[in-house]
Amino acid sequence: MAKNLRLKAARASLDLSQKELAEAVGVTRQTINAIENGDYNPTIYLCIAICKRLGKTLDQLFWEDEENE
Repeated sequence: MAKNLRLKAARASLDLSQKELAEAVGVTRQTINAIENGDYNPTIYLCIAICKRLGKTLDQLFWEDEENE
């Protein structure tokens, strides 16, 4: 799994720390870190919660282009 730089950039653009995002969606900071590093594949429910908090769509944050697979 590749690093999720789009998630990291979206979070940073709102000046949110990993801890702040984690608290907003009900997970630990380590979970957000693992998602950003590509070490954890979140559930669809967690993906949706993250998208809502960051004001992004699933496609914007989690869709992988065929070229990148």
